[in-house]
Amino acid sequence: MLILSLLFIAIGYIITEKNAKYLLSGYNTMSEEDKIAFDLSSYIPAFRRFHLFLGVSFLLIGSALTFLISETATGIFIALYPIVAYIGFFWIGKKYYRGNKGKGSNIGIGILIAALIFILALMAFGARENEMRISNEKITINGMYDEEIAVSGILSVCLVDSLPAITLRINGFGLGNIRKGYFKTSNGVVVKLIMNSGNNPCILITKKTGEEIFYSARKIPNKTIFAEIQEKIPGISCSEMVENNK
Repeated sequence: MLILSLLFIAIGYIITEKNAKYLLSGYNTMSEEDKIAFDLSSYIPAFRRFHLFLGVSFLLIGSALTFLISETATGIFIALYPIVAYIGFFWIGKKYYRGNKGKGSNIGIGILIAALIFILALMAFGARENEMRISNEKITINGMYDEEIAVSGILSVCLVDSLPAITLRINGFGLGNIRKGYFKTSNGVVVKLIMNSGNNPCILITKKTGEEIFYSARKIPNKTIFAEIQEKIPGISCSEMVENNK
């Protein structure tokens, strides 16, 4: 979050009237006629003030959300706040177009609104809980990055005290404590996470192929789900919680 805040602030000071024709998105693709009609000398100070405000407010609000609410709330804020802020700035910035009525700005606003709708839809889908269903023949996890595992393909099912240290998202969705998809651990192993929450202990399913799937529910305690696995599929579950040192 600090890096993004500094990046926003830096953008405001990097772009000047002299290099705007090369670096300022939108302005650098205008025709010479449109550039003449654009009040660049007034726009650049406003551009700088906006990015200074964006960088500072991004850090302060994001930090407050992390400490006062949750990492999930912070994740939503990080994804949405810059887009909403830029939509507002582009709308205000239309007044700097003297002759072309801000057509280029309207296009930018339209693109940002489309991006905002897409991100909201993705977040809504990703935040939906992946429920685990257990039968004598298979374990099924529905939703994003769903999984269906035949009992014959399961090596073990254990409760582990926590996730391994995650260093990189390979292919997946992340929103605070909600993480789904494929992630790399600190020791270089790629694991599949279907974490609807940060609730610990979580369930570790190890396939006979060696693939590891970490699962955590949101509505039901993981210990309750693990007890159901022990009841319906005896013989594959660990008898005690495993300490995760990976």
